[in-house]
Amino acid sequence: MCDTCGCNITPGNEHLARRKNPQGQDAITVLKSLLSANDREAAHNREHFDRHGVLALNLMSSPGSGKTLLLEATIEALKNEFRIAVIEGDLETENDAARIRAKGVPAIQITTGSACHLDAHMVHDALHHLNLENVDILFIENVGNLVCPASFDLGQHRNITLLSVTEGDDKPAKYPVMFRAADLVLLTKTDLLPVLDDFDPARAETCLRNLANPAPALRLSAKKKDGLAAWFDWLRHERAAQRDRVRTGQILRPAVQPDGAHLHAETGHSHGRLSSGQHYRFRGA
Repeated sequence: MCDTCGCNITPGNEHLARRKNPQGQDAITVLKSLLSANDREAAHNREHFDRHGVLALNLMSSPGSGKTLLLEATIEALKNEFRIAVIEGDLETENDAARIRAKGVPAIQITTGSACHLDAHMVHDALHHLNLENVDILFIENVGNLVCPASFDLGQHRNITLLSVTEGDDKPAKYPVMFRAADLVLLTKTDLLPVLDDFDPARAETCLRNLANPAPALRLSAKKKDGLAAWFDWLRHERAAQRDRVRTGQILRPAVQPDGAHLHAETGHSHGRLSSGQHYRFRGA
């Protein structure tokens, strides 16, 4: 895994990571500083969004859960109601951004190379390629990963976690950090339930509730256009709520995964960006 998010620090090598380096800092201290720098950049991104009245949504899931297909269906249904833009995150290729642009919506592709998540710096650089004056809802499709994206504030207002019925109904229990961070959970590809009788949507929701997360859990199939009305209503509600917050000067921050919250603390000066520019590329709208 990557050296920037800390997932290379394991119980087996933690004692080595805590050794002092020649500058007198240990790896844990550097990691805290990097996360603090990320949080400052995320707050800067959120200021941009709020100034322009944009609702920013972070989509997280395993690869192949249907994030891009859901965005395509959403754009088709709502592009005359809302001005939509998308930031796409993948290790390589421009495939997803090309699919979004084919729907007539601006999309910025971030290719991270080896980084297993987006960070606030990447998103900030991508925003230079978007005109937020012309955006009502910005979707950030994060790198497919059920671990690392949950630990990073990008400047978004809400986290949306997708769980496809092909993955197993115990995923919230097995990957609690990701599902604790969710403000909304979407059970996707429900059209496959008749042939996947080992996935129980009720059990998946029970696993979510066992994490003390009251987030709504919606069932849908973007392919068959089933259950999308509730998703669209949620988006309309959140867009209206964001307009109200902007009008009253309120700021909405996303859920930060509890297991990593202690790392998101100010510990002095930043020692650099979470991912240096040489490791990721942008392809414009």
